[in-house]
Amino acid sequence: MNMAGDRLLALPEDWNCMLAIAAHPDDLEYGAASAIARWTSQGKRVIYLMVTSGEAGIDAMTPSVAGPLREQEELNSAAVVGVDTVEFLNYTDGIVEYGLPLRRDLARSIRRHKPDIVLTNNFELRWGGGQFNMADHRAVGLATLDAARDAGNRWIFPDLLDEGYKPWNGVRSVLTGGAAGSTHAVDVTDFIDKGVESLEKHRVYIDNLGVDFDPDTFLTFNAAATGERFGCDYAVAFEVFQI
Repeated sequence: MNMAGDRLLALPEDWNCMLAIAAHPDDLEYGAASAIARWTSQGKRVIYLMVTSGEAGIDAMTPSVAGPLREQEELNSAAVVGVDTVEFLNYTDGIVEYGLPLRRDLARSIRRHKPDIVLTNNFELRWGGGQFNMADHRAVGLATLDAARDAGNRWIFPDLLDEGYKPWNGVRSVLTGGAAGSTHAVDVTDFIDKGVESLEKHRVYIDNLGVDFDPDTFLTFNAAATGERFGCDYAVAFEVFQI
């Protein structure tokens, strides 16, 4: 595990397609979106898959109202960084469980989109900064890691074969953002503004957090700290799991 002062390695970018999987709308926008803006500018295809619609995330709104609103904010946010495909699995926000149904649904999506790289959020108990990580993030991140391997094995979830989804062994690695064990990074100096704009698209959610939160300050502070470890102005770090 890298300690805070260790140098981060350059993340390989010799790939063409990424599937980015998150528990909620806005999860990818707290750092990864700046890197995604870089990758789409290179002509890479990135697809977003949201496990929930984030419908339990706004205390002042019922889930039936908040869910569609947060889905639209995610669609708007993704467009800022060059992502035009956003899918929702419609799991219930706040009570996502790690298990076979989730692994199967994620494996199905991986087989359908055939990504070279899968991206998700940290699934450990804590974020890199030490804060407690919530249950949905942990369940989705771990299930994503397992599903990336499940997708390549025809004897795991054979019912997917009946649905027409053949095994996909093409996932080279899974990247997790926000992890304490981050080892690699990408330079987002030219794309941090896109990352900020992308997070700003979640304006209704941000305005209902109940705390003073500025997307620009949050993202630039974190990206500058990572950039110092990577040797540039702004960077985003990831832990890399080879599949």
